[in-house]
Amino acid sequence: MTHSATSAPLEHTVLPRQTEPQTVLHVGCGAADPAKLPAGYFPPDRWYEIRLDLDPAVRPDHVASITNMGVVADQSVDAVWSAHNLEHLFAHEVPLALREFHRVLRRGGFALVTMPDLQQVAELVVNGSLEDTAYMSTMGPVRPLDMIYGFAPAIAGGNAFMAHRTGFTAATLRACLERAGFHDVEVQRDGRFGLWAYAIRND
Repeated sequence: MTHSATSAPLEHTVLPRQTEPQTVLHVGCGAADPAKLPAGYFPPDRWYEIRLDLDPAVRPDHVASITNMGVVADQSVDAVWSAHNLEHLFAHEVPLALREFHRVLRRGGFALVTMPDLQQVAELVVNGSLEDTAYMSTMGPVRPLDMIYGFAPAIAGGNAFMAHRTGFTAATLRACLERAGFHDVEVQRDGRFGLWAYAIRND
């Protein structure tokens, strides 16, 4: 979870459908930090953040796994924001999480998700750069190896949650979202080793 989460490349400006703030469920939220919400999607004066995380130490509103968010009611939020969570699941758990995202969204709500772009990472691996620094993050240098398997320094420090268990290309991410019931799915490679997807619940 080492990428910046503040500059989505899809260039949506989401305006509220009502005068009171809309609700965004921030899954896998980590420690509280308003800067973790992309401002272009979630202006703080228009959106109310609900935080969900598996780790009670980060003091979320809800302690739960993204594969089983039963603590969140059906069709109760306007958006779901997921930054670098899906790659930490096993592949067979990804459909469970995406169906949960779909379930908690109101009709017309959207999911915004980001994760490593394994297609771009693979290009570095093919060029022999598996352990070279690809970019600098706030946590330190990030290598292709870290983007494939998880950020090694954090894992070595005892944070097993940072391990990656699956991965995505633009095509596979789109297919996963569509199978989960989302419509109008947009996926973009940001050119900085990240994938971004915007998907709407229409039913």
